[in-house]
Formats: sequence, C-alpha cells, structure tokens
Amino acid sequence: MDTYLLSVVLGIIFGCISRFVLLRTDFRQYPTYPQGRIIHLSFGFIAAFIGSVAVPAVLESDWAAVTFLGLAATQFREVRKMERDTLEKVDQKELVKRGSPFIEGMAQAFESRNYLVMFTALITSLFSVFHPLAGIVAGAIMFAVVKWKMSGALLLTVAHISEGDIRFEGPNLYVSDIHIKNVGLDTTRKAILERAVGVIVTPKNENAVVTLSHLGQRQAMLHHVANVLGAYIDSGEPAFIPLSKRDMDDGRIALFIMPQEKDFQQIKKVLEHVPVLDSAIRLPSEADKGVGNK
Repeated sequence: MDTYLLSVVLGIIFGCISRFVLLRTDFRQYPTYPQGRIIHLSFGFIAAFIGSVAVPAVLESDWAAVTFLGLAATQFREVRKMERDTLEKVDQKELVKRGSPFIEGMAQAFESRNYLVMFTALITSLFSVFHPLAGIVAGAIMFAVVKWKMSGALLLTVAHISEGDIRFEGPNLYVSDIHIKNVGLDTTRKAILERAVGVIVTPKNENAVVTLSHLGQRQAMLHHVANVLGAYIDSGEPAFIPLSKRDMDDGRIALFIMPQEKDFQQIKKVLEHVPVLDSAIRLPSEADKGVGNK
C-alpha cells in the first residue's frame, strides 16, 4: 500500500475512534441518540480526514490543498453556533434552565473536540509516514491526551458541600443563616418544610469565592440537580423554583432545592460532579492588586 495512503487511513481511523471516545450521551440526554450522535460522528470523520490529509499535502508541497484544508477547518466554528442555537431552543422548555453560560460552555466543548480529533489524526498521519507502527503508537498516546482533555474541573475541587437547615422566620425562608426569599402562603411553607433540601456550598479559597459568585455557575448547579434527581415543580409554581443566594460576607452559596427525592447524599454527589464553567473561572489571587506599591 502507498505510504501516504496508509498514513491517511491510519489517521482517519484513530481520529474517528477519538471522536467516538469523546462523544458520550450522559444524564442530560445530549447529544440525543441516534440523530445527535450521527451528526457529531460525521463532523468527527470530516475533522479526521482533514487532519490526516494535511501531512501528505505539506510533504508534497501542495500549498493549494493546504489552503483549502485550512479553510475547511474554519467551518468547525459553525459547530459551536449549531450547538448554541439547539441548546437555547431546548432550554426554553426546561423547568430549571441551564442558563446561557452553561450553554456556551457546552457549545465550545463540542467545537474544541473536533479540533482534538483533527490534531489526533494529524499526529498519527505524521508518524505513519515514517513507519506504520510509529503512527499506531502516536495515535495511542493521543488517545490518552484526548481522555485527559475530556474532563475539566469539578465543583468538588473548589468547594465544600454541606447540608443546610430549611427554616422560616415568619414568612422569610432561610437555608441555615442565609435568606432565600419571602413565602406568603401557609400551604406553600408547609410543602417547603416537608420536601425542600438546603445546601451550603463553601468556597475553598479566594479564587473559588469569585468563581462561585457567578450566576451562571450557580444556575448550572441547580440545573444538574433537577436533571438528575427531578424537581418538585411545574409551570405556574414560582414558589417552588430552585434558587441560589450568596452570603456577601464570606462568599458561601445557599441552594434551595425541591427534588423529587429528599436525599441530601444524592444531591451532594450530583453537585460534586457539576463542571466548573470556563466563563465562571476567576483567579483574583494571581492578579496584581497593587499591594505594597507606592
């Protein structure tokens, strides 16, 4: 078999496998099965083909082909737009919404995974030109890189999660010592005392205080719990909508949740695995605040 043809075939194979590894339908049921998976696997094949063909094109000094491949690669920006538009439409009908920052993070992840696939195919194809076995080893190494890049930071790495007491002072609802809202009806207060769960999310450091104050990050916590454990809520029931409030003195976040099952340990497990959104990450500890400067 021609050396270039073999390198392209190996690049496509390893690229497609890496996209399959990255594609996972989880508890959010997204991407949907099978339509959503077919779309993303098709994009993965195109990305793998572009990455694997780029090496022979460069080695043969076919700059017209390289320019065309570069232009094709830029079209993967449309993947982000497609995912954003789809998720925004779906989010309109959610009882507990994802929120725009969470949607943008998911759309960005789908776009970046196509670039990972392209890079995997390119590296595999490059090493395969010299020896097929070298290409296989390089592809296997890229699988490890892909798996590592698949998972980002989780909430348990930046915060401690503990149970908060649900209580009322007159019509005012509190989770531990953090005020949530005013509840006027006695029947609603009774239902909240029977079914609600309070959670206190305590940041571990200065960076986490600012990160957890982000409204998109807090909405992502509420959405995950509602999606996994269900929510005791329906349209037209604003009193039962999950809420988050922040203690402005120490940065703790109080979550008021109405799950289908009142089990704090399950809620804690779900919250620990909420992703920390890229748009929410802040690093004030690394900023130059002018301390000591005159």
